[in-house]
Amino acid sequence: MKNNSRVVRALTGMLALCMGGWMAPACAQHVIVGIDNKVYWDSEGKAILSPPGKDAVVILDISDRLNPKLVGSLPLMNSVYGPPTNLAITPDDSVALVANSMDWVQDGAAWKAVPANDIFVIDLKADPPALIATVKGGKQPSGMAINRAGNMALVANRADNSVSVLSIHGHDVKLADTVAMGEQVSSVAFTPDGKRALASKNVNNKAAVLAIDGDKVTYSKYDMLVGIFPYNLGITPNGKLALTANNGNLGSADGNVDTVGVIDLEATPPRVIDEVVVGDGPEGLAISPTGEIAVAMLLRGSNASKSAFFYNRNGSVVVLKIDGKKVTKVAEVEVRGLPEGAVFSPDGKYLYVGNYMDDDISILKVDGTAVTDTGKSFKLPGHPASMRSVVP
Repeated sequence: MKNNSRVVRALTGMLALCMGGWMAPACAQHVIVGIDNKVYWDSEGKAILSPPGKDAVVILDISDRLNPKLVGSLPLMNSVYGPPTNLAITPDDSVALVANSMDWVQDGAAWKAVPANDIFVIDLKADPPALIATVKGGKQPSGMAINRAGNMALVANRADNSVSVLSIHGHDVKLADTVAMGEQVSSVAFTPDGKRALASKNVNNKAAVLAIDGDKVTYSKYDMLVGIFPYNLGITPNGKLALTANNGNLGSADGNVDTVGVIDLEATPPRVIDEVVVGDGPEGLAISPTGEIAVAMLLRGSNASKSAFFYNRNGSVVVLKIDGKKVTKVAEVEVRGLPEGAVFSPDGKYLYVGNYMDDDISILKVDGTAVTDTGKSFKLPGHPASMRSVVP
């Protein structure tokens, strides 16, 4: 009977964790993927812009880690013109937010992209998942993040040089404030305690610090030079470090090596303590929920002209070991064409990488700091421009 009581207490604790709080990711199963079927690149590296109407946001269930299941598909516009973090899921795995960065308008006989401002609210508990609201944010909403409390989201608005603050109360999501940043911002990340956030000023090579007091978000006017074109950033689960994926001179692959910046968040004020050389064109960035590793997606010119000296058929995943405040490149795993989004499973044992040019997801196995390709993939109904789960 005593042993049974222990089992009951353990199960009760697990259920409580699944229903709320930061530990809810241990029970989360959903991955959302933004599909952009308007943009592709030909063999000369020229962008081919197709008419709109075939984009989607798809929802996957990764309960079976090696065999994801598509459980929902919504005909919502999405864009590759923005960091692959333009979506997020609340810690209780109940609501997803998806920003459509760009609208599509006719330009004579052709099409062109113009800044959008829609943020879609999706009920993940509905069967199937359903769009329940659309919130109007700033122009070209791009990278976003949700805090651990699940009651606030921040959205980087590239065309507005601002950050939108969204309040979240269950299914009720509203624009609460807009914070002027003075320069273009492309991505955001919360510290674990929710009292600060970082925003990447991609064009001006900086990371900016935001102060958060309750529901009030303030730009501290403190910036750090972190590397060339910091497109994405993330914060380790213990809140001690931030990492920035620095795309390089062209904001894409160009044949030159690029870096991941390392920021010490325990220092006063926070400061850059290292830049780790990773390779050509790191765009997607994800940090394992275990805190042992981070991964950067290298474009490696996989959407460039085939005659370019830096062209590669496939991109790759760079594995970065995190040991205290020391970050080291320890491996590189080839995936497929133009890897954009990357998502860890809630237990940190698997990594899912969206390959834009090949319309699929590579499934990698994670064992401590060792990352290997399982050889398995999941076919998608188009080009994966972005991916996210409860794990940022």
